[in-house]
Amino acid sequence: MPSFDIVSEFDQHEASNAIDQANREVQSRFDFKGVDASFSLEGEKVQLEAEVDFQLKQMLDVLRNRLIARGIDARCMDIQDPVLSGVKARQEVVLKQGLDQAEAKDVVKRIKASKLKVQAQIQGEKVRVTGKKRDDLQSVMALLRGEEGPELPLQFDNFRD
Repeated sequence: MPSFDIVSEFDQHEASNAIDQANREVQSRFDFKGVDASFSLEGEKVQLEAEVDFQLKQMLDVLRNRLIARGIDARCMDIQDPVLSGVKARQEVVLKQGLDQAEAKDVVKRIKASKLKVQAQIQGEKVRVTGKKRDDLQSVMALLRGEEGPELPLQFDNFRD
């Protein structure tokens, strides 16, 4: 029986490369000359550090563009509130991986509401979709990628025929 898995992942190595590129871009930009601004990656958390708040916003745009250029969906970014202290402004961005229970239930609900002849099961941090026809599975993929789909960075893998 044909099946596939719905996951929400990104390549950690590509994220590291995107952070390195963002650091180089910030160091070479004219509006950041003489400014102590940097990105650092610790696990799945990106720490942005600058002198003032508006520079953090510019750095977020740089980070978003670098992630997209490296093939990472920008919707995986969970942007925290900036912390302003004296001479430094810090902000943390969490790069989310995996579907939590609420997100997985929402995906299953959307699939069931489509009335396609498929079954969806939550298996940990992924959702397995099975059906008799390959076309039905491709319709589920199109549904989740489309306008009615969730605002999540979804990938489809482990396709079995």
